[in-house]
Amino acid sequence: MNSATLNPDTLHSNCCGTAPLTARLEPWMIEAVSSSANQRLQSAVREFGSPINLLNSEPMLRNIDELNAVADARQVPFRVFFARKANKCLTFVDAAAEAGAGIDVASEEELRQVVERGVAGDSIICTAAIKTQSLLAACIQHNVTIAIDNDDELATVAQLVEACSIPAVSLAIRVSGFRHDGQKLFSRFGFDFDDVLPLINSRWPAALDDVARVTGLHFHLDGYCANQRISAIQQSLRLVPKLRQLGHEVQFLDIGGGIPMSYLDDEQQWLAFWEQLEHSLREPQTEPITFRRHGLGLQSIDGQLRGKPNVYPFYQSPTRADWFAKILDAPCDDQFSIAAAIRQQHLELRCEPGRSILDGCGMTVARVEFCKQHHSGDWFIGLAMNRTQCRTSSDDFLVDPIVLRNSEPSTEDPETSIEGYLVGAYCTESELLSLRKLKFPNGIGVGDLVVFPNTAGYLMHFLESRSHQFPLAMNLVALSGEVPRFYVDAIDRSE
Repeated sequence: MNSATLNPDTLHSNCCGTAPLTARLEPWMIEAVSSSANQRLQSAVREFGSPINLLNSEPMLRNIDELNAVADARQVPFRVFFARKANKCLTFVDAAAEAGAGIDVASEEELRQVVERGVAGDSIICTAAIKTQSLLAACIQHNVTIAIDNDDELATVAQLVEACSIPAVSLAIRVSGFRHDGQKLFSRFGFDFDDVLPLINSRWPAALDDVARVTGLHFHLDGYCANQRISAIQQSLRLVPKLRQLGHEVQFLDIGGGIPMSYLDDEQQWLAFWEQLEHSLREPQTEPITFRRHGLGLQSIDGQLRGKPNVYPFYQSPTRADWFAKILDAPCDDQFSIAAAIRQQHLELRCEPGRSILDGCGMTVARVEFCKQHHSGDWFIGLAMNRTQCRTSSDDFLVDPIVLRNSEPSTEDPETSIEGYLVGAYCTESELLSLRKLKFPNGIGVGDLVVFPNTAGYLMHFLESRSHQFPLAMNLVALSGEVPRFYVDAIDRSE
């Protein structure tokens, strides 16, 4: 074992992109891949198979506190609801509850598991894109707030209420179609803004008159634009008094997720990567930096680049606290700040972050099973995992992995340094774990471990698949210490 490469200052020396994108690492991550812990990590992979997901909830508590501090400084009643769909592991449900956060569930099974962890119904909101009758019945049974998306959902709730004696049902109307910069913001979720009052006035099911309360407004916006959120909040606040006049005691405004985070500390690396990728696409005679010159959403047509990046903005600013502060400090109707307007209307502000409060909470570790040189000269490094185990809907995960050597590189090998691509286990030509070309200055070989940093938010579980009958990755909680210890998360113990 070459312990020098595991020093925090040189941790990235075994692997980097041909255009480097160096991950920001948490202290527990550095401990988990340190020289003293490497054999324990190797043992865990042997015991549980490859890949494994490593989890640590300490950064989650810090991230929730960061948002709470912004709201507290402005005296805004506020509560975070953890978007459970971002990661299935129950250690994060427990941590969120410990921090006083609520839980946002997106399925009946998520709801069942959260209730079994002792989370009260009034600390849960259901925002599932598809709400079956049984899911809605479970929400009603456990007094969970339901984010109503359409007339059919509302009709199903009415049918369930008629079928049994229910004292009260808590509903949040999901709103879309906000106007921003002269256009309507698109979302497939919710009622159009202009249709909310007609819904309450003329289409409200009679069966709900005495039991259903619209306790909140809710919206979902794609992307991370603070100004779009400001527009949506301003318009939502104008709806609140109108709904109260119609007899609904609106208590909260929920702005959904989309709170930005940054995987990288170095903006210049991010800019340099895109500059090199664009040059590679425009000049096909140059060395590619992605597999077969994949444009990650960009295309070169007659020397001109078309399209837009189809990846998460792995470097962005502002993030989390500064982004949230910008929203709360924005003007509302030229009289108040948004924070003051929320206070004046006696509302609780809510949000449903997933990725941003799981920032720093996980890593995915896979074992190298082969290295082979392609006729192009590039190397393919095969890992015992598939691309659904570290991917969302983006084209690629643009963060350099960490390589932990299982043994010293051979001094007899004149070509220790190689460049190539990480490939996965699915039997398709497109099974690339990373589309970027990577450098391995100290070589890489069978038995080495490849660590993907900061994967807890969406990357571990959102698309994971058992195709080819491969088992799903085991999820291990990493306890910090001089020699980190791992235990199996309850989600895997309960299955």
